[in-house]
Amino acid sequence: MADRLLVLDTASLYFRAFHGVPDTLRAPNGAPVNAVRGLLDMIARLVTDFEPTHLVACWDDDWRPAWRVELIPSYKAHRVAATVAGINSEDTPAGLLAQLPLIREVLTALNLTVLGVAGYEADDVIGTLAAQAAGPVDIVTGDRDLFQLVNDKCDVRVLYTARGMSRLEIVTDATVVSKYGILPSQYADFAALRGDPSDGLPGVAGIGDKTARNLLQEFIDLNGIVAAAGDPTSSMSATTRSKVSAASDYLVVAPTVVRVVSDLDLAAFNAAIRPLDPEHMDRIKRLVAEWNLGGSARRVLQALGNNADAG
Repeated sequence: MADRLLVLDTASLYFRAFHGVPDTLRAPNGAPVNAVRGLLDMIARLVTDFEPTHLVACWDDDWRPAWRVELIPSYKAHRVAATVAGINSEDTPAGLLAQLPLIREVLTALNLTVLGVAGYEADDVIGTLAAQAAGPVDIVTGDRDLFQLVNDKCDVRVLYTARGMSRLEIVTDATVVSKYGILPSQYADFAALRGDPSDGLPGVAGIGDKTARNLLQEFIDLNGIVAAAGDPTSSMSATTRSKVSAASDYLVVAPTVVRVVSDLDLAAFNAAIRPLDPEHMDRIKRLVAEWNLGGSARRVLQALGNNADAG
């Protein structure tokens, strides 16, 4: 069986789990465990349906890297608040924030690889894994920014969760072309042009999805667009030329901020999905009992190739 890597945008999934699973699911001490149990059920379903041989849960070691903020100060600026262990606590409800250490502990007890890199977002870890993988890669996320990694030739696709886990959309080259009229390799430039208020990216004033698409179809990339704006003989309209020229400083730095990093130096790890050894099984049994993880733990254990007798 050829290696197939399942890469989790972990924060995207545990937010979805927290908001999708009732918080009446509680540990014996009364603490909520809905995000933990929901995430475990997601992993069980993903492993069962897509049959990966390897799995990495990517983690935001830095949700707002200083090097991105230095280039575009507004980057995620509206989300700035006190942080806990590198997590943005303004956007993270208290009930979820309290579960994050447990989520990481449970994933580790399941002998799953949890991977983050200091100074970088989970997206950058995902981009590096996709670039380095020897076989097919499935990226599970609700973040459209990761569409830039889709690559049929390299067998990298996105399992997009926006419509829920029961209606996952498998995003390929054709999907991106159909939705946006551009190639996945153009998606980062597309996002830079139109901007993204949720990430504090201003975009080019007056340029939305349609104009961004048309510009990329004609001029290929941001370099081509900027060059055309500075060329009075190009076919670019005077109005668009003015908009692009006015945003020239932003367009110099935007690609570095928007494009995910693909060349991080990752520490050695073994992401192969394998049955738990006695030490890990004992750890997960203790966590199941202590935190009332019940059926969710059984399902994920079974999906990962274990006798599901932990709880």
